[in-house]
Amino acid sequence: MIEIQLNGQIHKLETSLSIEQLLNKLLIDKKKVAVELNKSVVPKQKYSSIKITNEDVVEIVTFIGGG
Repeated sequence: MIEIQLNGQIHKLETSLSIEQLLNKLLIDKKKVAVELNKSVVPKQKYSSIKITNEDVVEIVTFIGGG
């Protein structure tokens, strides 16, 4: 089991996941968010290849349109 910080809250995961797997697990559309891993923005094309590991800090930001 691994422990991560997700949007300021501690979450426990059974195993290490890719960013894409985490977004799928959370039912989040990857097209509508930006992800920061340990204070670095992750390009969308790397979501499937970058693994989240123990004690990582993940921030998921949703885009909101406005006028």
